[in-house]
Amino acid sequence: MRISVSSDMDEPVARLLLAELRARGHDVVPHGALREGDDARWAVCSEAAARDVASGASDQAVVCCWTGTGASIAANKVPGVRAALCTDAYTADGARRWNDANVLAIGLRLTSEPLLKEILDAWFAAEAGTDADDRENMAHVERLDVSRGDGRTG
Repeated sequence: MRISVSSDMDEPVARLLLAELRARGHDVVPHGALREGDDARWAVCSEAAARDVASGASDQAVVCCWTGTGASIAANKVPGVRAALCTDAYTADGARRWNDANVLAIGLRLTSEPLLKEILDAWFAAEAGTDADDRENMAHVERLDVSRGDGRTG
């Protein structure tokens, strides 16, 4: 799987994330502080990774900043992206299963090596669910991507 990864800081957990994804056999596309010469502002590098997913250049992305909040907000502004800030394995599993999330957001501040591995294990083990309610919720979210903000589409 091709996975874009962004981080606004070159922190040990971000470097561990790159190494862990590569060790799991993924093709990794770095952005931000993880790529020399790239713009490392969280809004910019998170958008770049999210655009890779939206365009089909990458299958998924992992976006990182100090808390993970800004990275998830920026990624979610890209149409077609469903970024989930995950602080534990249960949340990562649910984000994939119930929300069909295609971008994982991670906070650099509190994510330890064992926790990162648990989150990644859950993220990659889960798939989008087939429950009718979940699918209808996701269809509604997709319609929001094209909404004009007044409840009408077009």
